[in-house]
Amino acid sequence: MKKIFIIMLFWYLPFFAQNEKKIKVSFVAKIENRNSDTLMIFDIKDKIVSKMIIKNGVFQDSFETIETIHSFFDGKEMSFFFLKEGSDIELKMDAKNIWETIEYSGKASEESNYLTQRSILDQKMQSPLNELIEKDEKDFEISLDKIKKDQFAALEGKGFSEKLVELVKAKIKSDLNLLEIQYKNKKAIANLNGTPSPSFDYENHKGGKTSLESLKGKYVYIDVWATWCGPCRAEIPYLKKTEEAYHGKNIEFVSISIDRMKDHDKWKNFVTENELGGIQLFADNDWNSQFVKDYQINGIPIFILVGPKGEIVNADAPRPSSHNLVETIDSLLK
Repeated sequence: MKKIFIIMLFWYLPFFAQNEKKIKVSFVAKIENRNSDTLMIFDIKDKIVSKMIIKNGVFQDSFETIETIHSFFDGKEMSFFFLKEGSDIELKMDAKNIWETIEYSGKASEESNYLTQRSILDQKMQSPLNELIEKDEKDFEISLDKIKKDQFAALEGKGFSEKLVELVKAKIKSDLNLLEIQYKNKKAIANLNGTPSPSFDYENHKGGKTSLESLKGKYVYIDVWATWCGPCRAEIPYLKKTEEAYHGKNIEFVSISIDRMKDHDKWKNFVTENELGGIQLFADNDWNSQFVKDYQINGIPIFILVGPKGEIVNADAPRPSSHNLVETIDSLLK
């Protein structure tokens, strides 16, 4: 992340030191079907440590940073990798099929390949985690503890940097703590069903603003998402198909981005480049938008179904990739 599990696309860690020793590293990237002639490298605090311009078909730079998790961004795609003393890494990938092709080689590249595989695993874990959220409290706690032990065990005996192990374990704990919070919130959210829906009046990608009141008389399926959210993006193909299947029917599909204002242009470009359908809106204050707070949303994506009179049909509706969504909509539109 519905759902209610968010796979963060950033690693915020409060114990991250500001004055760690600088290291010298080398990085080369060979990207087929690249999205840009510029490749940006960020450290764990979202600081740019390198800005590479394509030359002779490759991105290449040697630069100073600190031993930690980094990310690259090619204008559209991003992923995590790890840099430590002596890192001399070569990245190869096809930007049109990043998760099938991304691979790191060279000195000290083992941690980077692990992070890639972990990202893929995180995406595959979405369905099991969605099922986990439906368990009773006792089974939920047992399952949560098993996930933590299994993921910790997967880090042992690999010879990884102690810093990487420290960071990943901290993220695992953070993700599972968040899941536990969202589990409790899910129980509370169920009490919203049948009550009047909180409203919105947000910027429309096509121009002007759109409010929930302007859609009265129709069912409204709302997707709360962000461009940085991997699980959100994974639902897009399914959402597109669902929109097409119900085109012209008494239901509107509304996607509300909670990207930060500084990423407004990124959102606009993402919607255009990916030909997103339905009604595409941009919330006025990301996580602090009143609509988001009223629905007690602290994990995305989440999907909401509102009735023709503005009543909440389901504050935690089935996601587009679930066959339950079609069954739900069909039962309402019959």
